[in-house]
Amino acid sequence: MTWEQFIYFAIAAVLLWAVGAWAAWREKTTLAYTSTVIGLGVFFSFILMMWISLERPPLRTMGETRLWYSFFLPLAGIIVYSRWKYKWILSFSTILALVFICVNLFKPEIHSKTLMPALQSPWFAPHVIVYMFAYAVLGASAVMALYLLFFKRKAIAVEEFDITDNLVYVGLAFMTIGMLFGALWAKEAWGHYWSWDPKETWAAITWFAYLIYVHYRQISTHKPKLALWVLLISFVLLQMYWWGINYLPSAQGSSVHVYSMPS
Repeated sequence: MTWEQFIYFAIAAVLLWAVGAWAAWREKTTLAYTSTVIGLGVFFSFILMMWISLERPPLRTMGETRLWYSFFLPLAGIIVYSRWKYKWILSFSTILALVFICVNLFKPEIHSKTLMPALQSPWFAPHVIVYMFAYAVLGASAVMALYLLFFKRKAIAVEEFDITDNLVYVGLAFMTIGMLFGALWAKEAWGHYWSWDPKETWAAITWFAYLIYVHYRQISTHKPKLALWVLLISFVLLQMYWWGINYLPSAQGSSVHVYSMPS
């Protein structure tokens, strides 16, 4: 399997996800589930075959991590749809997954079998995969926040806020697990659990931001709109932590976490 075949799997998966999104709007629940799940299977089959072809998990470059994010977005969408039956969630997850897929198609990165010694740890794959799922779920919570802030015409219902809270709880839990995996990986690769590397610093900032949201929501006098703004700011910090760190001067040449093109 080579990167050139990606477009065929991507087109098939996106078409299946689009059918699932259309079915959700038409209240054809069975078709929505079936089409979305088959699309996930098609997309994951490419990831799996790339894994076999590269002889390592496809997690080294930003392009490779975008593969996982493109996969986890519809997965998070179908989970939210199955629990709360929001018709728009599958449309959102499909469109956003398409954006990341298009970035990979129009700006392909070099994929090679080369893997630096530090990335050969058994903790590397679970650390990144768990984080990618957390990003997808927290992305869904950010979309809910945008919907409630700017598109909800009536007063915010308690159950709608509960959806947002539950997504944050799940996303934060997986982020925490990902950080623990990362600490174990760092200990094995560099001899210490935490070094306040620029990436690690932004990870801590992002984690605390979501924790602030969780605790603020527990205050009986909290203001709903302020809570939603805290959530959106947390998601912006997450983007800074995920890929924005690559462009910070402080990280250039000093951060072991900066994604780089394989040589």
